[in-house]
Amino acid sequence: MRQTTRIVIVGGGIAGLLLATRLGNTLGRSGRAQVTLIDKSATHIWKPMLHTIAAGTRDVQQQQVIYLAHARDHGFNYQPGEMEGLDRNARIIKLAALRSKSGEIVIGPRTVEYDVLILALGSRANDFGTPGVLDHCHFIDSQAQAEIFNEALRIRIFQSVVTNSALRVSIVGAGATGVELAAELSRLLEVASSYGDPGIRSRLNLTLYESAPRVLAAFPPAVSESSEAQLRHIGFKVRTGTRVIAAEPDGLRLGDGSHQPADLMVWAAGVKAPDFPGKLDGIEINRSNQIAVRPTLQAQDDDTLFALGDCSTLTLAGNERPLAPTAQVATQQAQHLARHLPGWLGGGSLPDFAFHDFGALVSLSDYNAFGTLGQFGFFRGGFIKGRFAQLSHAMLYRQHQQALHGFGKAMMLWTAEQINGLVQPKIRLT
Repeated sequence: MRQTTRIVIVGGGIAGLLLATRLGNTLGRSGRAQVTLIDKSATHIWKPMLHTIAAGTRDVQQQQVIYLAHARDHGFNYQPGEMEGLDRNARIIKLAALRSKSGEIVIGPRTVEYDVLILALGSRANDFGTPGVLDHCHFIDSQAQAEIFNEALRIRIFQSVVTNSALRVSIVGAGATGVELAAELSRLLEVASSYGDPGIRSRLNLTLYESAPRVLAAFPPAVSESSEAQLRHIGFKVRTGTRVIAAEPDGLRLGDGSHQPADLMVWAAGVKAPDFPGKLDGIEINRSNQIAVRPTLQAQDDDTLFALGDCSTLTLAGNERPLAPTAQVATQQAQHLARHLPGWLGGGSLPDFAFHDFGALVSLSDYNAFGTLGQFGFFRGGFIKGRFAQLSHAMLYRQHQQALHGFGKAMMLWTAEQINGLVQPKIRLT
């Protein structure tokens, strides 16, 4: 290793930003390593919050972390860019040209050298090659996509108000994103009804499609059943065991051949890592483009290459299935590397990653929340709902803020959010 080790982290999501922050604080500030974070966006949004940005029920300006400012405060470097290639022999990653929104090339293709490379590329919904999905459906996998959907949503709401017509929304995929987005849209229009059109919520015609037998298939049955009952109670159609075979300009084509009209369509089904890992230099991936890693989170045949979070796949000893692509797993993997990577760089060994299941929570806006408490802590495996579950879900984000900023700044951010909530509109209006 060089005297100053070059650690490059690609991807500024939950795992990547947390790891860059911790390593910057410990290795970057002391000069023991040069820590660089690379992400094509200039800002970070906690991914489980994206559905609220898409609906317009949270202020994106208050929730985003600006990478450049955060890097300055925590001893690491930030470079804007999108990885498109890798030369493992030369230890060089290749970055694509960086373009402006108008398509103008701001920075041409370039390379970045590394001694240790950590891929935290995240994931996106999986269209499974379904015809028309990329052309006609919205995705909610990034801040940019969430804001694009919000703009389209506000246009459709305006049209519905002016023409006194129905607002038909179809969401494909009843995982956490699809279920929570549906509830957030209902809440949005309930609040919007106080801004001049009392009947706008009644014109929301929302249908949630799921190919599995139940919504939230990755959650315990009690959470699924309660969530579906809540969605139906607020007036939504839930169609489980229903396959979507195509997206068309004016709606969805189902497996039985029927056409279901829609004004807005969101694809929130499946999970896959970005496409390009499959094109990288001999890296082993699965069908979802996830990089196979050892229990140390290192690639199968490369000790200097790590992958964590949704872009990796790891089946722990004693388990039949790989770890789920969740924020909980990504956070724990980032904490594991932050704790043990400095010792490994000094010649020590890397212990195996151990996952602790603290349960699963889903929040249906202000209506309700449901979850289980996992196998650690009090009330192991217990089912929770209502205000306690909503508070528990809200605390997940506050814990993320504290992990990034420390307790003091996290409290100030929370206080500022509460004050702004008193003087600003509850929803995005422009």
